[in-house]
Amino acid sequence: MNNVFVYCEIEGKSVADVSLELLTKGRKLANQLGCQLEAIAAGSDLEGVEKQVMPYGVDKLHVFDAPGLFPYTSLPHTSILVNLFKEEKPQICLMGATVIGRDLGPRVSSALTSGLTADCTQLEIGTHEDKKNGITYENLLFQIRPAFGGNIVATIVNPEHRPQMATVREGVMKKEILDENYQGEVVKHDVAKFVPETDYVVKVIDRHVEKAKHNLKGAPIVVAGGYGMGSKEGFDKLFELAKELHAEVGASRAAVDAGYADHDRQIGQTGVTVHPKLYIACGISGQIQHIAGMQDAGIIISINSDPNAPINTIADYVINGTVEEVIPKLIKYYKKNSK
Repeated sequence: MNNVFVYCEIEGKSVADVSLELLTKGRKLANQLGCQLEAIAAGSDLEGVEKQVMPYGVDKLHVFDAPGLFPYTSLPHTSILVNLFKEEKPQICLMGATVIGRDLGPRVSSALTSGLTADCTQLEIGTHEDKKNGITYENLLFQIRPAFGGNIVATIVNPEHRPQMATVREGVMKKEILDENYQGEVVKHDVAKFVPETDYVVKVIDRHVEKAKHNLKGAPIVVAGGYGMGSKEGFDKLFELAKELHAEVGASRAAVDAGYADHDRQIGQTGVTVHPKLYIACGISGQIQHIAGMQDAGIIISINSDPNAPINTIADYVINGTVEEVIPKLIKYYKKNSK
């Protein structure tokens, strides 16, 4: 009762990385609250799924194993969470801000009349004071995310309704195994008690999963361009530099909106989150929305003609100059010294 729950997204027999990241964060939140961490796995042929999640510090794993639960469809998974939560009464529920999480989260929160904050970049436990009504709430989940187009960072709380629900993008939280031999309880539920037969009305006849064209999330070096690159041709120079550095090319939202780069290269709150060893920001001003997706990079280099660009405040090194002037020099240098 009143524990922290994480919905584990499953593709085939593998738990998604974003779910394992949330188990890591969930374990820390549960420790702060002095409660247990519980996980939910719903799919088909889930024998041994506990071996994937238990090392992250899960105290109880709820397994729902039935043929109709994979591939994911909305109604059965919604029924599982809604009916389980009515029994277990969790105080927090976390899930990935994926195609599935964005479909499932609102359905569950609506059915339970609880709140839901999407695309959180931070989750913390804190105290909230309602000065208007003179009430102080202890141990609330602070759901933190950029708002108003990334111009401010909003902290959202849900004082009265439970569970407090939040979705988080892949790569925002760090994935860390707590103990390879962590022992938790596995509860295998009778799916029929939670899901009515009518929920299986939608059947997936065929599905196509397309792999990413690049490895932006896992790249050790990322060269990213902003609106300051000026054109799609400007981005060609970034691809040339990235080739010399064995790096991947990313982009800010402004650059993507301008048509300089494809959307799947967008880094930030509405794109992907990256954790490279080296991040080279070229012509990027550094709005909160973008910084949220790359601020944990090991070393950040900013190339910008504006010495007061916001990204310069978080950069380890700043090269003050135009991208048209600096990037060709970098390409020439690396070509010369990589031979």
